[in-house]
Amino acid sequence: MTGEKPPARNTAVVGGSGYPRQVRGSHLLQRLAIVVAAVLVVILVAGVALATVLVRRPLPDYGGETTLRILSSEVEVLRDERGVPQIYADTDTDLMRAQGYVHAQDRFFEMDYRRHVTAGRVSELVGENENALAADRVIRTLGWRRVAEQEWDLLSEESRALFEAYAEGVNAYLDSREASQLGVEYTVLGIVTDLGEVAPWTPIDSLAWLKAMAWDLAANNDQELGRATAVRALGGDVARVAQLYPAYPETQNLPIIPPPDATEPEATVEDASWPAPAGAVDAIESAYAAVQATPRLLGDGDGIGSNSFVVSGEHTVGGQPILANDPHLGISAPGVWHQVGLHCRELTTLCTFDVAGFDFAGMPGVIIGHNAELAWGLTNLGADVVDFFLERVYDDGTYLRGGERVPLTRRTETIAVNGGTDDSLTVASTAHGPIVSGVLPETAAANSSPVPDGSPSPGFGGYAVAMSWTALTPGRTGDAIFALNRAATAEDVAAAAALFEVPAQNIVFATTDGDIGYQAPGRIPVRQDVSDGPVPSDGSWPRPGWDGRYDWAGYVPAADMPRALNPEEGFIVAANQAVLPAGQGPFLTGDWDYGFRSQRLRERLTENIERGVNIDASLANELMNDEANPYAEALVPALLDVTVTDGFVREAVDLLAEWEEEGYQQDGDSAAAAYFAAVWANLLDLTFADDLPATLAPDGGSRWLVVVDRLLEDPTSAWWDDRRTINLVESRDEILLQALVSARNELTQTLGKDPGDWRWSQLHVAAPQHPVLGEGVPAVVSWFANPRPVGVGGGSSIVNATGWDASAEVEGRRDYGVTSVPSMRMAVDLANFDRSLWVNFTGVSGHPADDHYDDQLGAWAAGETFPWPFSRTAVEDAATSTRTLRHPG
Repeated sequence: MTGEKPPARNTAVVGGSGYPRQVRGSHLLQRLAIVVAAVLVVILVAGVALATVLVRRPLPDYGGETTLRILSSEVEVLRDERGVPQIYADTDTDLMRAQGYVHAQDRFFEMDYRRHVTAGRVSELVGENENALAADRVIRTLGWRRVAEQEWDLLSEESRALFEAYAEGVNAYLDSREASQLGVEYTVLGIVTDLGEVAPWTPIDSLAWLKAMAWDLAANNDQELGRATAVRALGGDVARVAQLYPAYPETQNLPIIPPPDATEPEATVEDASWPAPAGAVDAIESAYAAVQATPRLLGDGDGIGSNSFVVSGEHTVGGQPILANDPHLGISAPGVWHQVGLHCRELTTLCTFDVAGFDFAGMPGVIIGHNAELAWGLTNLGADVVDFFLERVYDDGTYLRGGERVPLTRRTETIAVNGGTDDSLTVASTAHGPIVSGVLPETAAANSSPVPDGSPSPGFGGYAVAMSWTALTPGRTGDAIFALNRAATAEDVAAAAALFEVPAQNIVFATTDGDIGYQAPGRIPVRQDVSDGPVPSDGSWPRPGWDGRYDWAGYVPAADMPRALNPEEGFIVAANQAVLPAGQGPFLTGDWDYGFRSQRLRERLTENIERGVNIDASLANELMNDEANPYAEALVPALLDVTVTDGFVREAVDLLAEWEEEGYQQDGDSAAAAYFAAVWANLLDLTFADDLPATLAPDGGSRWLVVVDRLLEDPTSAWWDDRRTINLVESRDEILLQALVSARNELTQTLGKDPGDWRWSQLHVAAPQHPVLGEGVPAVVSWFANPRPVGVGGGSSIVNATGWDASAEVEGRRDYGVTSVPSMRMAVDLANFDRSLWVNFTGVSGHPADDHYDDQLGAWAAGETFPWPFSRTAVEDAATSTRTLRHPG
């Protein structure tokens, strides 16, 4: 290894915060890692020289020449000082072959791990592990890879050729190397498991990754199942459940496409109201457990989203549009993105790509970036693409549908367990999709569960929950990637969007002709209007599967999906907020991100335009790093109104008064930001922990800000009363005071007695973890495999969206660690692409011993970016190495 890496979790770096809670499913191998790490420590101690050879053996050679028989002509791979590859070829298929080769060089273990996850074969890789087996059972039930196999025949002949070429490139790299040359992880895993041969890469391995993307970015799952779970916890009080899931505040935070008369948003929000279901079911809670067990390779929770905006050339330095994007995804090492340029030396009918941006290892093409005529960014649309159906099932293998008993569809899946006993799983499906309740044996449904009013009698059998999900219908998203890479106009974007079925994403774009636009793609279910049913028919609650009125009635036509081109205000912001005002356009969902990030970006852009400040890529990046805290703006005035007589507590409260004057900036050096975060977490616990189960504990995201903001208007709401205190009914101000006191005491213990010494970055630490050699391993292994943790500013629903979970604890202490991050940032200047900027979360390499494993993390944490060369001249000027891939002829 080169360079100095201090030990991970250095207390001088992270203060007393401890380990942040990881995204669920991201550490399936943790227990195995502890065993493996112990063996690895022995190796390290026994011989540093041997260890150095083992960990450096997989590192690729960026220079020199290689002969590949699969190529039709010579390919060049130029890399800059951060190892970012720019690939030049004469045919599209050679470009994809080279991209596959480069991905295998840089990140093959990551690719292999992902394909095991998406196929429900993690147990086959890691052996006996209860978390791995639970994940395998759920993914086999959903059938991710089965759907990917069906999608292959739907792709165009040209796309199939490109996917095949990509697989050829991966396999060309694998063919001459044993597992230990592909990743140090194989050396480690080989100590305790029998890995066997590394299987060749196939196009289906790539397509299956689209299912993982779609799952992690599917919205509304937690809200739909959460409402049903909350009904039971709240004694059937549907009105109180509604208070936990308020409507989107569209008069406060404008949608992506605002109404024509929108000027200044109002500060009031309409109350939500829901038709009342009678109750929830154990089957639903079992389904909830299955959803929770599914691995999240991109992350999940409130922090999973993105910022994007595009500004007309009328308001930019270069007179052409500026486009910015920063997807918010789970924290990991390496980060989820790889950087690449795919360039035809000459654009011909055989060679049609000249594109650069961010790609996924394992997937051909560029996912977010720009070509020579168009730039595009993606944010999660948040459409409701999943519905859960409560099914009446019988012991004879039938279920109730339309007044008749019809057979369940069944199949058997065998899950191989490395070194253990294979697991046999029977998957049952209804017309609505696979049954997800009971997949995990400990959560099997109980027949005595309460159900919605009007439900058929259980009789012999019981209830189960089936899942309808748009991604379980084969589609052509594989075609859409290439179409978007080649797009040049708004019409081209719309055509690509019609193919981009899952995951449903907002597309913002700009062209060198000066157009800026927005396009919503995605396969969106059409739900029938059931006005007299037991539950709403809008997808917000699990629905009765025996009532055909709740079945989907097809999908929204692509031509009807929302779009905008060159709006009068001169910019577009798409940051997971509502797309259109309620009641306009097709119904997409009622469960949006609540729009605080998007509104802040709108305000900053409007402010600059009104002041006559022309925007460039540097200013666009500055806007993406904005750290104004909307929670503080809503809550601090109420906190300062509370009477605090204790001088010890008053010392901390005084920080908030000063912070108000500073605009509530949640920067890493802020003492007030640290105190406010602790107050917020304690306030949520004091208000809701006595009423809700742990599965519904507030994570502190944007929904909870709206919930609490409304409760502040009702000082005697039942939510303020802490039912854990006997013979005492608390009011709002009593709970606010308790939160102030508890937060003061908490930070005194963790950060010190003097509030002036506190820093938000001491609590709020980004600590990316390797999926195998991550949390819970000996220090020497953690030092090697995990980038140095770094304290950061920002937070949940802040534009610099370094998310954290307000309900998380580690070893009995509250955990403020970062759980999701802006996984990359880019700002594209269409006046001169070489003036564009980008940064990745960690680095381009997936090898822990590689200098490029985490060489961008420091710049990312500081809000900095790097030049993004695109023209051949700029790429050559930036290049520090060239590898030539030659055809044997």
